[in-house]
Amino acid sequence: MKVTVVGAGNVGATCANVLAHRDFLQEVVLLDIKEGTAEGKALDTWQQAPIDYYSTKITGVTNDYTKTANSEVVVITSGLPRKPGMSRDDLISTNANIVKSVTENITKYSPDAIIIIVSNPLDVMTYCSYLTAKKDSSKVFGMAGILDTARYRAFLADEIGCSPKDIQAILMGGHGDTMVPLPRYTTVSGIPVTELVAADKLEAIIQRTKVGGGEIVNLLGTSAWYAPGAAAAQMVEAIVKNEKRIFPVCAWLTGQYGLKDIYLGVPVVLGKNGIEKIIELQLNEAEKESLNTSAQHVKEVMDVLDKMQSATA
Repeated sequence: MKVTVVGAGNVGATCANVLAHRDFLQEVVLLDIKEGTAEGKALDTWQQAPIDYYSTKITGVTNDYTKTANSEVVVITSGLPRKPGMSRDDLISTNANIVKSVTENITKYSPDAIIIIVSNPLDVMTYCSYLTAKKDSSKVFGMAGILDTARYRAFLADEIGCSPKDIQAILMGGHGDTMVPLPRYTTVSGIPVTELVAADKLEAIIQRTKVGGGEIVNLLGTSAWYAPGAAAAQMVEAIVKNEKRIFPVCAWLTGQYGLKDIYLGVPVVLGKNGIEKIIELQLNEAEKESLNTSAQHVKEVMDVLDKMQSATA
């Protein structure tokens, strides 16, 4: 069992480290374009194995995709963060070129691999990889909902004063300020969250969740990596072990929720074939409206990519 993580920055290195600790893979290949970065972090993680007691081998490589051959799952974290003076369109253009190149190389050496996108802007980068990979959408999807839901659950655990283990929640829509947390589908050991958290405090938690990534950027001056890396690793584990876990995932919609030809966060069943089923919840009118608003925002960003590709065709 072999998994590749492309991008040995904070998120990619964390993902590889978490996968190693879970100890269900023979090998994790960590690849980066910067000379020595992947090799150094892989060596550090391998030297951690005798201490934390795992056997998964970590192999670091610089831009050598032959070493990724026959991977079952590939996690793509490559891309640049948005910098001062850089427009959204600039970021899309730069990262789309990176994701396109990575996807081409991955599909060359691992044509059957399931691809998980973590690169930002998440929804449109998943779309970019899907267009490039030319494979079934059940095998190309994005990690966002697990991270966003984890933030939501962590904030709720603080408010309630309970373990985050006991909180179950679902969250839909795009990865950004228009995401749609669903209190109606949020429970604490089976108890509806509305019985434990006052309406005004619950709304404040929802708003904090929507800007959860920005809160960390403001504190650190850079994006989060522990939770995003662990979220991607959790998806890998569900696939490789065929666990059929139900997670919110950035998936290609073909009419579900009245939406089609769009990548959007929805609950799915994850197993050995990737997305094995998209679950359609019975949303009320307010929830549908919020989801449609989020979808409209994502579609606008996808349209930017389509126009860029048309201009260079």
